[in-house]
Amino acid sequence: MGNSKSGALSKEILEDLKLNTKYSEDELCKWYESFQKQCPDGRISRAEFEKIYGNFFPNSDPKGYARHVFRSFDTNDDGTLDFREYIIALHLTSSGKTNLKLEWAFSLFDVDRNGEISKNEVLEIITAIFKMIPPEEQKTLAEDENTPQKRADKLWQYFKKEENDKIAEGEFISGVMKNEAIMKLIQYEPKK
Repeated sequence: MGNSKSGALSKEILEDLKLNTKYSEDELCKWYESFQKQCPDGRISRAEFEKIYGNFFPNSDPKGYARHVFRSFDTNDDGTLDFREYIIALHLTSSGKTNLKLEWAFSLFDVDRNGEISKNEVLEIITAIFKMIPPEEQKTLAEDENTPQKRADKLWQYFKKEENDKIAEGEFISGVMKNEAIMKLIQYEPKK
């Protein structure tokens, strides 16, 4: 099982990814083959990641958001994503369990990686998310959500925080899980 089909993909990484994602062995082997063709050295740089991410949002500017997504998944801080980090990123951003997605979202918003989120960090990420919303869609947003600042203010008010307060991970996850409207503030789902 595994190694004969997976080429250079180690059995250990394959088993880990099968256990921690929704992907089958066949799917992972196909992803790996494709990854190896695009990234023969087995790593994807931030610039390459931003380019790939940009293909998913052709009518907007996802570069800033992609940079933060990349940072949140570059767990060893080496400036690249290996195959494992790349697949975990795909899984969590597209199909992971809500709780895991929110853990990832917290790490995305925790720009300085100090274990807390400040209002400035919220504004930085929401601004990056906002740039992914096509201008024509921005015009249809609710009055209290039609700018990054208004969205950050709304999120901060929901958590009943003062300007310089911080939000811890557990508080963030439980607060977002209790309020669907807050979930919509921290992400962008392209209209079909």
